[in-house]
Amino acid sequence: MIRNFSRGFTLIELLIVIAVVAILATIAYPTYIGIEERAKVTKDMNNLRQIGIATQLYMNDNDGALFSTTTSWMSQVYPKYLSSWYVLISPFDTPTSPRIASDNNANSAISYGINGTTGVIGMSADKITKPTVFIVFAPAQDNSSTVQFQGIANTTTQTNLANSANVTVIGNGNNLATSTPGGQNSGAGPHGTHGSRTKINAVFADWHIENMPWTTFTRNTADPTTDPDGNLRWTPYTPYP
Repeated sequence: MIRNFSRGFTLIELLIVIAVVAILATIAYPTYIGIEERAKVTKDMNNLRQIGIATQLYMNDNDGALFSTTTSWMSQVYPKYLSSWYVLISPFDTPTSPRIASDNNANSAISYGINGTTGVIGMSADKITKPTVFIVFAPAQDNSSTVQFQGIANTTTQTNLANSANVTVIGNGNNLATSTPGGQNSGAGPHGTHGSRTKINAVFADWHIENMPWTTFTRNTADPTTDPDGNLRWTPYTPYP
């Protein structure tokens, strides 16, 4: 009589298989995270591109003015120039609690801020000395160890936005602890949205979008060695009031 025996896995063989699967998963996970982040970077840049285009359309209809000071900038681009309120929400912005107001509502929190330098809103764009380096829009996340947006809400007026939704950099050289978003000084470190907090996307006054290093984004004074145009990144012209 011929008997067929089916041989099962030994414990050692099973452990080897589990170890191989774990190694492969360890190798694949960083690749997956990298792909996911690149997708978010692309979406974030696309959002900023649409905001830039909407702003251009607004300016074409309003004698080149960079918005009116009587109401919030986003209410001036949405819904007339933006097709969806979600364009104002960054893919990096994942609030731990629901937004204060419903979607498509002018009081709902957004992710992006306009250059908050005093006098920029309402200014004619032709006053900007170097549009290729002057930042107009960027994500406005909070100053924290991880990417955490400010949860900008009550966005109906410029007054409500004055201390929350604008993006500003205050300080000299690397002493930028009072910057919004975040800050960069000896104890703060970088506060970008991606690239391990070292990079951030921004819209410039010539309406190109750039995935830029955080250290370049935050530079507010002239640095002839590495960034000769740093003094014009946040101020439209010099000397500026």
